[in-house]
Amino acid sequence: MMERLTHHIGFAPLVPAWLLGALGLVALAVCGLGLLRGSRVAALFRLGAAAVVLFWLAGPQRLRESWRLLPQTALLLVDQSPSMTLGQRSAIARQAADILAHSQTPGLTIRTVSVQDNGHDGTRLFEALDQAAADIPPALFAGAMMITDGQNADTPTSIPERLNPSDGAQGHTTLPLHILLAAKGEERDRRLRILQAPPYALAGQDATLRVQVDDAGPGTQPGTAAELTIRTSDGTQHTVPVRTGAEQSITVPVTRPGQMLVSLAVSPLEGEVSGLNNQTVLSMTGIRDRLRVLLISGTPNQGERVWRRLLKADPAVDLIHFTILRPPEKDDGTPLSDLALIAFPVRELFQDKINQFDLIILDGFENRHILPRTYLENIAGFVRKGGGLLLTAGPEFIGPGSLQNTPVGDILPAHVAPEGSMMEQRFRPTLTEAGRRHPVTASLPGAPPAGHAPDTALNMPGMWGPWYRALRPDSTHGEVLMNGPEGAPLLVLDHVDLGRVALLLSDQIWLWSRGEGGGGPQAELLRRVSHWLMKEPELEEEQLVASLADGTLTVTRHSLAASAENTVTVVSPSGKNEVLTLRPTGPDGTPQASMPATEDGIWQVTDGVRTAYCAPGQNNAAEFSQLRATAGNLADMARQTGGGVFWLGESGSVHVPAIRSGAHTPPHGADWMAFGQGGGHVVTGRAAAPLLPAWLAMVVALALILAGWWQESRRRMGTTL
Repeated sequence: MMERLTHHIGFAPLVPAWLLGALGLVALAVCGLGLLRGSRVAALFRLGAAAVVLFWLAGPQRLRESWRLLPQTALLLVDQSPSMTLGQRSAIARQAADILAHSQTPGLTIRTVSVQDNGHDGTRLFEALDQAAADIPPALFAGAMMITDGQNADTPTSIPERLNPSDGAQGHTTLPLHILLAAKGEERDRRLRILQAPPYALAGQDATLRVQVDDAGPGTQPGTAAELTIRTSDGTQHTVPVRTGAEQSITVPVTRPGQMLVSLAVSPLEGEVSGLNNQTVLSMTGIRDRLRVLLISGTPNQGERVWRRLLKADPAVDLIHFTILRPPEKDDGTPLSDLALIAFPVRELFQDKINQFDLIILDGFENRHILPRTYLENIAGFVRKGGGLLLTAGPEFIGPGSLQNTPVGDILPAHVAPEGSMMEQRFRPTLTEAGRRHPVTASLPGAPPAGHAPDTALNMPGMWGPWYRALRPDSTHGEVLMNGPEGAPLLVLDHVDLGRVALLLSDQIWLWSRGEGGGGPQAELLRRVSHWLMKEPELEEEQLVASLADGTLTVTRHSLAASAENTVTVVSPSGKNEVLTLRPTGPDGTPQASMPATEDGIWQVTDGVRTAYCAPGQNNAAEFSQLRATAGNLADMARQTGGGVFWLGESGSVHVPAIRSGAHTPPHGADWMAFGQGGGHVVTGRAAAPLLPAWLAMVVALALILAGWWQESRRRMGTTL
């Protein structure tokens, strides 16, 4: 830049300042004394001489400086958030940034800053502006430009400090902020908002959602008719009419327990910029309403309290518990009022209301003419129709009243011979190979490691505590998850038609709750078994799991069978089918496969028997809530700072405003934007010349002294005459 010259007066005292001041006081005193004696004119001449001498001693100089203005820095913030990928915005932004970065404006340097997605709360341009301007001296900061779509999440209500410096370095307090929008003009957009959605809903009932559809942009108005399409992961689909600009309640049927995905999509708006925010996917969990459990205990035993404590602690369980204190044929004269508060409602429980229960638990139950055969057939029918039965077996299971000799025995997964099947010895339960994979027993804490015989596990510290009694079955069917002494089956699960049965061939699981030998996961095991019997989806032994993250769909099969290569069919949200081959992976050989998945909506994966659903998660909901290019969010801030708002047009014909720089230039025009010239400069040279030479000061001082002496002489001569 051109150098500039300035001239001004400076001082370089020849004596210390205190001495200069003292001499000045003496001169004033002498002048005052002269005035008192009446020689006023002479005193003033002498005072003038003293002033000339003092002025010369002050060292007056005529200074000449040459200096050069430093170039100002303007920030160019380029929005590179995900919303800028829509349409031609990113291409427009690149072209405009290229032109501005290579523009040659005297006295102005442009620094480009890319503003990336922060991943959680939308575009934050002013946060980036504050950080980028932190290392620019205020005197050299000229202002900022933003290339964006106008969707910004941190626009302040007042001018930011960086654009409103307190030192007024440029002669005014506000620096311009120019907004360059990567579009032809204001755009139209329709968006779907979920105002309220329950995370849980009762299975078999409808869940209520609160939604609102909003239109924005030129020509839009509230009350416009639209259609909302609702799809669920269980295959149901229906459409409801909605009006824009108003809240609306919709219902979604929850058909089964477990996770359910709900896809909502609103019909598009004509000419809208994008349909990304016209749809969303919700996840809800279907839960049962008060699971009803019937617990029938045989003669009072140690495990009875364990069952009651476990089931009563679950707020979702409605427990009905009866204990058989005395069989009907036994009559010792004890009044019934001393044995029970109410009579055992056999007919009501096992005929009238049996189908209202989700699970029946028979704990050490011995049928000594308590339940007629018809009621036992009802229990077996309850299981076949979809109910759950859990039976814990002790010595009563091989006695005369054993349930395995009744219609209930037809649905049990094991048979125990009446002779020689009772094993009374110390042992630790162990997991079978199937038990290590089955969700009911997999990852139970404290389980003995794989590959150890029961006798070896018995002596290993830190494992499950010991039991002392179990039954050895002579035949089993279903899945054996735990073994007892000498490798005999201990816990057996089985599917019976639509229902399920679990048989525990020992009545001593209560020892774990007492901490015997270190105890064990008694509560967790019984909870899992109970919920498996009630068909908890997460505890299914055969599962097909689909997940979607970062544009990749991953399908995993969990199975008790040996891992093998198999195929599944993937159905995209648009209805396109693709076959995917699962291959054993990882140390356990779990079949798995992945594929790219970029479509929004619910993806379906099926192997012909099981079906899994998944949907992409939206990492930055704030970024995609508003998608249209608009000046509405930033125009007011540009106006407050004196900046301009410019539409860049289309890719290939981008119209970038010219840049001007100057101290008195207006901040912007129709097709140009300007930045003021600050006061930052560097001195390149300095010269000093005495303003009052010594000889001149001496001549003037002597002349004044002589004038004072002459005036004093005349006054005396006049006085003599």
